[in-house]
Amino acid sequence: MVKHIVMWRIQPPSGETKEEAAFKIKNNLEQLNGKIEGLIHLEVGIDFKHAEKSFDAVLYSEFESEYALEHYHHHPLHNAVANKFVRPITISRNVVDYKG
Repeated sequence: MVKHIVMWRIQPPSGETKEEAAFKIKNNLEQLNGKIEGLIHLEVGIDFKHAEKSFDAVLYSEFESEYALEHYHHHPLHNAVANKFVRPITISRNVVDYKG
C-alpha cells in the first residue's frame, strides 16, 4: 500500500474565509472516493488550531500501488478538482509519499 500525504497553506479568494475555502477543497477531493481505480481511501482534514506553524488543510490518501498513485495524479477527475479548487488558492504545499 502507498500513502500520499499533502499539506497546504491557502490564501482564500476574496470574500471567503480560509475555512470556507478549505471545506471546498475537502468536499471536492473527498468526492473522488470510489471514482478512481486504485484509490483506496482519501480524506481531507482542516486545521482548527491556527497556530503559526500550522498548515490549513491536509490530505491523507491510500493507494493500492505506486502505479495507482501515478494514475491518480494524471486522472481527469483529480486534475479538475486540483485546477479548480486547490491550485488557485495554494500558497505553500508539502508532500510525503511512502509505503506502509
